[in-house]
Amino acid sequence: MNMNEDIGRHLAELVAFRRDLHANPELKYEEQRTSDRVAQALGALGLSVTRGLGGTGVVGSLRGRGPRSGEPGRAIALRADMDALPVTEVNTFAHVSQAPGRMHACGHDGHTAMLIGAARLLAEKPDFDGTVHFVFQPAEEGGAGARAMIDDGLFERFPVQAAFALHNWPALPAGRFGVRVGPIMASANRFEIRVNGRGAHAAQPHTGIDPIPVACAIVSQLQLLVSRGTDPLDSAVVTVGVIESGTIENIIPATAVIKGTCRTLRADTLARLVEGLERISTHVAAAHQASAEVIIRPGYPCTVNHAREAHFMADVMAEIAGEEQVDRDVAPAMTAEDFGFMLEVVPGAYGFIGNAGVSHACHNLHSAHYDFNDDLLGPGATFWALMARRWFESANAG
Repeated sequence: MNMNEDIGRHLAELVAFRRDLHANPELKYEEQRTSDRVAQALGALGLSVTRGLGGTGVVGSLRGRGPRSGEPGRAIALRADMDALPVTEVNTFAHVSQAPGRMHACGHDGHTAMLIGAARLLAEKPDFDGTVHFVFQPAEEGGAGARAMIDDGLFERFPVQAAFALHNWPALPAGRFGVRVGPIMASANRFEIRVNGRGAHAAQPHTGIDPIPVACAIVSQLQLLVSRGTDPLDSAVVTVGVIESGTIENIIPATAVIKGTCRTLRADTLARLVEGLERISTHVAAAHQASAEVIIRPGYPCTVNHAREAHFMADVMAEIAGEEQVDRDVAPAMTAEDFGFMLEVVPGAYGFIGNAGVSHACHNLHSAHYDFNDDLLGPGATFWALMARRWFESANAG
């Protein structure tokens, strides 16, 4: 993989920065120390720094010195997420989390460090024709920080032609990239089903309406929404993660609660799942003389890449890694990503950078063993800096 020779002088500093973030993780909307570190690093590079969007978000703006830099509209956004997860880390290396119950189990520490590296490369040689807005976003992990920044005026205050984001990906070897046109991450809605029966003594079940077997029947039937209600060529997931009911062995409870998520790559498929959740839950409950209340909590939309921007991202990936190391139609993931909110407002693309290295123990995202592969910091920073330069050189910039 090609790496900007200038980044080599800064790799030790970037590794130290990334590992400091890893050792000091902060959860959604609590990223005060992280945003302080980011703002300090951007300010030291001479960037204009704006704080407070989305609570703890940071935007660093760098205007190039090329002859066309002052022309209206020549701007892009490069985004990294900053938050950690409520996971207890089990690693034993020196930069292990010092915050009990919190860790960077998704590599956002690496995303932040790569983008800081790109800001350094571009600030050292600002001979490009436009403005780069480096967007450091809070609360990707369930907090919809992207939407919070948008609601605080992100794209009104920092108008851009396009926005781009990158996620480290353990399913790809280090040195490989992936992107695709269209959906690359799923939408995710959460649901809660409250089954209402009638409590009774465990020895007299006929005097009550037991909500537990009703809840079990509902869970069983929900699986048909995917296996028999969804086109086999489409993608959908319905997962029940919680069933809660009862207090003691000899009492039939009055209620049972089912909680889960449904994920799709298409809005119409999601609408069918939601309708099916409500229909199955209410009808199965009624068949057993119980009732069911279904609560849908809308989550993240699909992350849908725009065609022009996805092709552009793939071309830059190929320039960095070689065409044979780029999957231009990478398989979409059923995980969710709030960058989808940004892509509903401005054109852009979201891609993957492989995280699995020969000398790096690679675990799944959100694992208590997870750690970002520091070998990606140089190539990642190089990629982001080249993305900005190539954008302003291309016809995309107008």
